[in-house]
Amino acid sequence: MINIEIDDGSGFCFGVTTAIKKAEEELSKGRTLYCLGDIVHNSMEVERLADKGLITINHKELERLHDVKVLLRAHGEPPETYSIAKRNNIEIIDATCPVVLQLQRRIKKQFENSNSDSNSQIVIFGKNGHAEVLGLVGQTNEKAIIIEHFDEVRKLDFSKDIYLYSQTTMSLDEFHRITDYIHGHLADNARFESYDTICRQVANRMPNIATFAAKHDLLLFVAGKKSSNGKVLFRKCSQINNMSHHIEKAEDIRMEWFKNVKTVGICGATSTPKWLMEKCRDYIIEKIEKRQDD
Repeated sequence: MINIEIDDGSGFCFGVTTAIKKAEEELSKGRTLYCLGDIVHNSMEVERLADKGLITINHKELERLHDVKVLLRAHGEPPETYSIAKRNNIEIIDATCPVVLQLQRRIKKQFENSNSDSNSQIVIFGKNGHAEVLGLVGQTNEKAIIIEHFDEVRKLDFSKDIYLYSQTTMSLDEFHRITDYIHGHLADNARFESYDTICRQVANRMPNIATFAAKHDLLLFVAGKKSSNGKVLFRKCSQINNMSHHIEKAEDIRMEWFKNVKTVGICGATSTPKWLMEKCRDYIIEKIEKRQDD
């Protein structure tokens, strides 16, 4: 029998757990609840909550709603979202992650302090178009510069002051590479301040998941394809274990992967529910037992 282990360190982070708890509490009262964007980047969990009555909307649909309740997910939102809600008499249930909320405030304060200074650049290391990044850029009236990869650091003006922040789920190693490059290219009269705003609950998963991946013959990484955190963590798993497979659900599993495999590790992103990893484990056991019966 194959030994299957689920990684204790995988699963929802604090921010996602809180957002889902708030949604479930409201839905349990039998009230209509909207969520601005997918509550988490995991289609299976989105479907589970939709079955409970959660209605996912986009920003255009938000503008047409009035006198309803809308949950803001852990990623956070730009100031314009709150303005629309106030204008349309929408009650906001704010599930913005405290780490993200603190980061928004820091960037807003920095922008207000340097708004009249054309010699300064607020830079955000993050994924272009990601919900959290949109919320962060919104604190600067869309004037912040986004760097998605290390190679893009060269587009900065090193003769001007640079204030660097990071999306909370980005790679810590790449953030340090960017800061080192800026230090090495900054003009003598320019100022550089970097703020390591990467969530440690997320960053610490990198070494932990690498250790977990090395323990097993085969690794199943369960995460939604839209999860930025999932892409980073799966890349690490693949580097450590070349028998790593990125799946979204149990039905993605192919039993031919398990030939000559004795140990299987199941892990996931900060947006991966524990129940989904357990379902993948049960799927494998069921298939193996059925094969033995045949």
